Amino acid sequence: MKRQALSVLIPMLAGVGLLLASVKTDYDHQADFGHYKTYNWISAKGSNDLWSERIMQDVDQQLAAKGWSKVEAGGDATVSAFGRTHNEQTLETFYTGMGGGWRWRGGFGDAMTTTENTPVGTLVVDVFDASSKKLIWRGMATDTLSSKPENNEKKLEHSVMDMFKHFPPSKG
Repeated sequence: MKRQALSVLIPMLAGVGLLLASVKTDYDHQADFGHYKTYNWISAKGSNDLWSERIMQDVDQQLAAKGWSKVEAGGDATVSAFGRTHNEQTLETFYTGMGGGWRWRGGFGDAMTTTENTPVGTLVVDVFDASSKKLIWRGMATDTLSSKPENNEKKLEHSVMDMFKHFPPSKG
């Protein structure tokens, strides 16, 4: 019975994790994004070189789709990205032996509390005006991570795609 309940509960919890994924963007409302056509990278840091390359590749793909061209140096804009992971802890308490009624003694029975660590990844992408070095756009994505690297690659790709969905921002 416990295994059957867990087989139903685990996919539900995984689905909840997907629903909690969030992407937020903000930008300088005074910036004229029509002025920017080229960009270069100033920094991309992931948990390792592979992730740094994946972050750059996904951002490059989105900016190219928006008509921006990557240059080695001297772009109209500069791009920086930073990814990191951390664990979020969740406490789960289960009560057994609920007993008879609400009494001061022995009303709840025994309690067992477990701690679950959930790895969470956060990616921040910043776009700066190259001449003034002023931040003009920021995108931030947060998502729970899987133990399977290929799933995390897909999550990164989808998060960056969502991040740049309304890029460049339009005034109005």
